Amino acid sequence: MTSANMMTTAESVIEAVPAKDGRPSVTYRFSGDEYLLIEFGDMTTDFFYNLRAMGLGERAKKIPGVIETVPAMRSLLVHFDSLQIGMNELLVKLKEIEESIESVSDLVIPSRLLRLPVAYRDKHTTEFIGRYAKLIRPDAPNIMDGHNIGYVAKYNGVSIEEMIRLIGSNQYWVAMLGFWPGLAFMTPLDMRAYLTAPKYNPSRPWTPEGAFGIGGPIVAIYPIESPGGYQLLGRSIPIYDLKQRNPVFRKNPVLFQPADRIEWEEVTDDELEELRKQVFDGTYRYRVYPYESFNVKKYLEFLEDTKEEARAFAAHAEEARKGIAFP
Repeated sequence: MTSANMMTTAESVIEAVPAKDGRPSVTYRFSGDEYLLIEFGDMTTDFFYNLRAMGLGERAKKIPGVIETVPAMRSLLVHFDSLQIGMNELLVKLKEIEESIESVSDLVIPSRLLRLPVAYRDKHTTEFIGRYAKLIRPDAPNIMDGHNIGYVAKYNGVSIEEMIRLIGSNQYWVAMLGFWPGLAFMTPLDMRAYLTAPKYNPSRPWTPEGAFGIGGPIVAIYPIESPGGYQLLGRSIPIYDLKQRNPVFRKNPVLFQPADRIEWEEVTDDELEELRKQVFDGTYRYRVYPYESFNVKKYLEFLEDTKEEARAFAAHAEEARKGIAFP
């Protein structure tokens, strides 16, 4: 492709609305003949940008001609039928909706609750981590006693048992899907249990399907066997199945949706193996509670009520990281 045929980043901008009165800047971009991309604020990870994208996406779905909305960390991709609605008309309607959201605290976002089992330090992630230590990096500081879980706990200044309790006490928000089919980027909602971890260096060439890992504050379940860089904590049940062997996958081979909230329940390795068999023979019933919502105003009140505990946890974790080797 020649430079004459390429659209620059600046040329892709349809309109840029500057930040004002506590509202982030909004940039509207061309993204092909049937897509429009909306970006919020600067290129930083801001949970409230994600909430804006979610809120705008929910309302934009009701515009005649809109096929799908796809939220990401700080953006929203809108897929539309250009035979039903033109780009200019869609832009006007999207701007009207976005401007009507004066504050994220006004948002109430449809949000399913899912409860998933996880076996910590399971045999499969242990095997793959051991292979990495043997063939890729024998001196990797993030592998302690043959696994990553001890390193992640130490990095956050807690014991393994306490870290498992913190994960189980938290809800994780599906901010977006991407990278691999069905891979959800999940962020913790309770800042009093805000765990983080650096990623592998170099990345693993292999990760088992269903592996449960953490990179930065993001946790994820690997939908397929693949390379990966997150610190592995354990394994869960399938979240993606093209063969659609379980009823939960009948309409969509992908389990998660943006704005889902996930809770984790610890099980043993043997219990997980049995649950996985049930998933594939179609007898397991995923615990999905669809008729819920996420009230941003109540969440902000929760953050305010727990901010001192959250600050204390963050300070403790920061102190614990001093002297810990970085991968």
